[in-house]
Amino acid sequence: MLVARTARFVAVRGVHAVGLTDPYEKVAFATLRPNKCRFLHKSPVKCWSSGFPGRGGNDNNTFLTLEDVAFGIKEGTYRRILVMVGAGISTDSGIPDFRSPTSGLYSKLQQYSLPYPEAIFDLGYFLREPHAFLDLSKDLLPGRHLPNTAHHFLRLLNDKRVLLRLYTQNIDSLERAAGIPLEKLVEAHGSFTSATCTKCLKTYPGRTFQDAVLESRVPLCVLCKGLIKPDIVFFGEHLPQRFLMHLVDFPQADLLLVIGTSLEVEPFASLVYAVKASTPRVLINREPVGPFVSGHQGINVAEIGEVTAGVKRFAQLLGWERELTELDKEGKDKAGQL
Repeated sequence: MLVARTARFVAVRGVHAVGLTDPYEKVAFATLRPNKCRFLHKSPVKCWSSGFPGRGGNDNNTFLTLEDVAFGIKEGTYRRILVMVGAGISTDSGIPDFRSPTSGLYSKLQQYSLPYPEAIFDLGYFLREPHAFLDLSKDLLPGRHLPNTAHHFLRLLNDKRVLLRLYTQNIDSLERAAGIPLEKLVEAHGSFTSATCTKCLKTYPGRTFQDAVLESRVPLCVLCKGLIKPDIVFFGEHLPQRFLMHLVDFPQADLLLVIGTSLEVEPFASLVYAVKASTPRVLINREPVGPFVSGHQGINVAEIGEVTAGVKRFAQLLGWERELTELDKEGKDKAGQL
């Protein structure tokens, strides 16, 4: 296996392919040296990673439009679609993204007197002062928000049997709620669906942490009284083992969709470079990010504007508008029953 200099991953010892059931996971771990990736904020560091070399979207002899991509999906040219999503797909569900100047999550942290905004997801700070994160978590827990049009579009990709895998930075579990099967989902930054004692490592169902938060209690372990933390990835922590499936998924993808993400958090952001040079990349986002900043080049396609509007346009080009509308209606009906 060649070592790819182009990947920006920080690798440390300690991954073993134990208890893996997905065949892609088994292949990924069979091709790995014992590695694990750490969650970094805006890391520019280029390191070595045992994986596949790839640049993605660099075929400058071909120029594509969103119409071309939609036609390719309808004609069966693109059957192994990878999707990368971030907080921008959940804002229409009432969940703030992180960096919007007035409505973003970081802009709402002043009330907690944090030493710096990212401390809300810093493990050391959480262990010393858990109350800020616990209070903030009330608005992020599963069940408090419903999937929106962007999530329903992802559901359609799966229903049409063209979704290879969905990689999400989000911890709101709205992809699950939208009906994405777990085997198709990689929650790169974890979720609230399970929790672990930070002291003795006893595992808990996510409900244990969630109930404590909703009752304004500090969640403590029944065995050692250690602090219980949801299994979301804080800065400096190891990413879930399933994240390493990118080593297999990205080289075999024939299309990459990037939706609602700033591409600023590593190592997730570098995945956009992991597909083959001949693989088209499509961005649906409110602003150009990552390799799309330099404008329309080769087989990079950028649909800039509100995420929901971009997704609806894509669905219309695909001829999926009616089905997307039906899923949206089902979602509104569920909201009315709550």
